[in-house]
Amino acid sequence: MAVDRVLLASPRGFCAGVEMAIKALSWMVRLCDPPIYCYHEIVHNQLVVDRFRALGVRFVDDLSEVPEGASIMLSAHGSPPEVVSEARRHGGVVVDAVCPLVTKVHHEFKLRAEQGFTVVYVGHDGHDEAVGAMAIAPASARLVQSANDVLTMDAPNTPIAVLTQTTLSEDEWSGVRQSVIDRFGDVWTPGRSDLCFATTNRQAALKRIVHQVDAVVVIGSANSSNTLALVHVAQASGVQVHRVNGPDELPASLTGTIGVTAGASAPDELVAAVISALAPANGVTEVTATDEDEYFPLPRELRDAVHAITTVVAKSLDAPTSQGNDDRTVTASSVLETL
Repeated sequence: MAVDRVLLASPRGFCAGVEMAIKALSWMVRLCDPPIYCYHEIVHNQLVVDRFRALGVRFVDDLSEVPEGASIMLSAHGSPPEVVSEARRHGGVVVDAVCPLVTKVHHEFKLRAEQGFTVVYVGHDGHDEAVGAMAIAPASARLVQSANDVLTMDAPNTPIAVLTQTTLSEDEWSGVRQSVIDRFGDVWTPGRSDLCFATTNRQAALKRIVHQVDAVVVIGSANSSNTLALVHVAQASGVQVHRVNGPDELPASLTGTIGVTAGASAPDELVAAVISALAPANGVTEVTATDEDEYFPLPRELRDAVHAITTVVAKSLDAPTSQGNDDRTVTASSVLETL
């Protein structure tokens, strides 16, 4: 490679929901008897999953694989109601690390279904988040992935509401939403977009650099929807784009100015490793679209225990109590690096 310069998109990498989920699972590893079981991947990133698997966390796709009384974490993507209920019947510690933005969609799904709406859900068939959302009210739900799906779906004899998977690209979502409006006319949509602010911010940052680079590198796993959304954004601009899991997948042909970004499930250490491998002769320029300061606290099942433990530790060190329990000051990337 003969890379001249890297334009680094900001924001990139971990979002607030992923931060919360990773820190929550790390606390479970420290507080609960092993093994810890996690329903689906905690987030869609192989490095993160492998790091926890090495600590004895067992990722399962069916709770029948979980022994009675074992500790269970439910992933950030949201779980079907019956899965949540089944997990709690197991009798062990259960922590639901669902992202609050996904919870918002679940709430709207339930409310609109109860009001007699047919909910047209824009999402990727089989994605964990889509499966969890559709399970809220399956009899009232219609999954669409494209404008063509909208044109071919049966016309319901009910009012229509439109909800969406939080990790889609703005272009992907808006086109399908408009197709629903064009076909059915007066439809209900949320006052505030269901799209995750972090997903939207990462796409906005990428759009600031795509026309200034010779190629774009998107860091993230193939099963990460928001990572693939970044790929689509880059492709739409006409620039060459490479999705990589890490530095070993970088093509040797990269030259000139390279744009770098990372999906919301990709840790900082992967970004640093990719930039190190690119070795830009004239350094790295960070291009910022917006500053993010969103913070999601630990799931309620963990908050009291963590607060008590960190307060005791702070007092034992004769430190101010606030330093012992301020979860905001600890990043998930630093937690991962110390696991």
